[in-house]
This record gives sequence, C-alpha cells and structure tokens, in this order.
Amino acid sequence: MIDFLIIGGGMAGTSTAARFAPLGKTTLLEMEPALGYHASGRSAALYEAQYGEPATVVLNLAGRAFFDDHKLLSPRGFMVLAPKEDQDGFRAASATFGCTELTLSEAQSIVPILNPDHVGFAGLSSEAMDIDTDRMLQIFAKLARADGAEILTDHPVTAIERTGSGWHVTTKTGEFQARTLVNAAGAWADEIARMAGISPIGITPKRRSMARIPAPGGHDVSGWPMLMDVYEKWYAKPDAGKLLVSPADEDPQSPHDAWADDMVLAEGIARYQPFVTQEVTRVESTWAGLRSFAPDKNLVIGPSHQDAQFFWMAGQGGSGIQSAPAYSQYAADLVAGRASDLDEITPAVSPMRFKP
Repeated sequence: MIDFLIIGGGMAGTSTAARFAPLGKTTLLEMEPALGYHASGRSAALYEAQYGEPATVVLNLAGRAFFDDHKLLSPRGFMVLAPKEDQDGFRAASATFGCTELTLSEAQSIVPILNPDHVGFAGLSSEAMDIDTDRMLQIFAKLARADGAEILTDHPVTAIERTGSGWHVTTKTGEFQARTLVNAAGAWADEIARMAGISPIGITPKRRSMARIPAPGGHDVSGWPMLMDVYEKWYAKPDAGKLLVSPADEDPQSPHDAWADDMVLAEGIARYQPFVTQEVTRVESTWAGLRSFAPDKNLVIGPSHQDAQFFWMAGQGGSGIQSAPAYSQYAADLVAGRASDLDEITPAVSPMRFKP
C-alpha cells in the first residue's frame, strides 16, 4: 500500500514528493513522458518575492534559503515602466515591488532601447533573480528518490475509486492502491477531483503566451533586467541572447497542451512596442503554458473537507516555482501533524475556505 500517491509531476508534485517521501511510501504519477512538461517547463523563471497574493509572498520569502543553498538563483533585476501621464500607476507598482526610481537617462544606461517619447517613469529592483527551473525540478526529484519515492512518467490517470482503506487509481499502464491521494495536477486539478468524487473548487487554467524575438538592435541583452509595465499588460525578459516578450495574458482555458494565440501575441507586442525604440519585425518562436488559479488567486493546500485522505496541492498560479520550496514543506508539516513556521497562511490556503 502506498502512503502518498501524488498525481502531477510539475514543480508542485515533484517538490511535494520530496517532502512527503520521508513520511511514508510515496509514488508520483505524471501523465507526460517527462516531469515539468506543462506550466513548470514554460515559466518566466523569475524569483520576485513580492509577486502574488499576501500569503504567496510569505511563501516566496520563506523559500529563499532553499534557492540560496542549492545555488539556483542568478542576478537579473526587475524594471517597471510607466508612460509620462501615469505617475500614480508608477508609484503604486514601485511600492509593491520595492523599486528604486531611476531617471530616464539612468534607465537607458541599463536598457538602451527605452523610448524617451513614451517612457516617463522607470523603477528598478535588484532583488529579482533568474531561477534555474530545470535544475530545481531535478533536485526535488533526486531528493524524492533518495528517500525511496517512485516517480513514474507516462502514467495518465484514467479512473479513481474510493476504497475502504484509501484509493484505487487506474492508469493506462497500471493500477495503484494508496492511503492518501495528493492532487497536484495543475490545470487538471478539478478534473482529478471529479474523478475521485470530490467537488471541484473552481481551479481555472489561464493561458500565458510567450514570443521569442531577436535581441533588439543587436544589443547584448544578457545584463538587462526583466521589463514590465506597471499594470502587467506585457513583460519582456532576456533569454539565451534573445528577448522573450509576453502579453501577460490570463485567458481562461480548458486543460490541454497549450499553444500561443497569434492575435493575443500581436496585441501584447503592440502594448510593448511604444516603450522601446526598436520595432519588432520578426518573431522566432512562440509557446504558451497554463497557469492555474483558485477563485481568490490563493494556493489551495490541505485535505478536502469532504475526505481527509484527498489532499489538495493546487492553484499555484503565477508563483508556483518560486513558492514551491516553502509550500511543499508546509504541506509536509500538515500531513505530519507538526507545527509549521508558516501556520499564518492557513486561513488563506486551506481548502476549507471553499466548504459550503
């Protein structure tokens, strides 16, 4: 009998496997041929601790030591930009992200393509860092396996049945018996709940699209910060000598292997364009991922009010990578029945908040 059967091999499921494995026999099922295939492998991969709901910020900050201990972060920086007529918007965004205001000349010395005819305000946070997402995922997988966890890819779940002692889960390649079922299925979290006879909680997958464009004007962009307008209507981030531009879209979708919508990307690039002097004339590649949100945009962590042996690990939204070290430890503390340094977030993340 498996103690913890985790459905979903993204960052949420894999980090949870690493934390749960010391507590009992743990198996992780991932429907794709590799871990991190969907949202976890299509992230902007930025550590910006102040991003997200208040409870998420607590998690982001609490997990910083894990990133430092494993040397997963590298300097990036984060610059917010506003047009000349929006000082109020700039002030609000700068306060949220702890940015230091720059003169336009100072901002252009960092990002030379900023358009002086449009950009009126710029602020920089040096705290934002790039995350080595792939290595992070592999570290969690290694930790899980070191404590005896089994990680099985290419195992899509086809049926779930409640038994007297727990759960009977059927996949296309095998069947599993488990005491506790952990729902870390990302965009598919509500579907897994329905299969288990648990009421869905309104997890909504939302598409986030990305376009890779050549380095503007042939500049070396490696030292540029991530750029974002103050309302997150677009952002841009250096990547392997190119620039990633996103419309920062959050279009509700059904769970699927997401792809970018050309019109949505075009609209996002049009919002980015006035802020810079270099026209976007070519897009080299595009892709999209699904970020999954609960109705209140907080994470959902803990046992279902309908069945204590069904454990939610869902709704990571846009912070699922940077908050993973902390939320997976918090989940393990819950399961082990021990006090957590993060008990303050319980009202915000508990599934009990959705109890009728």
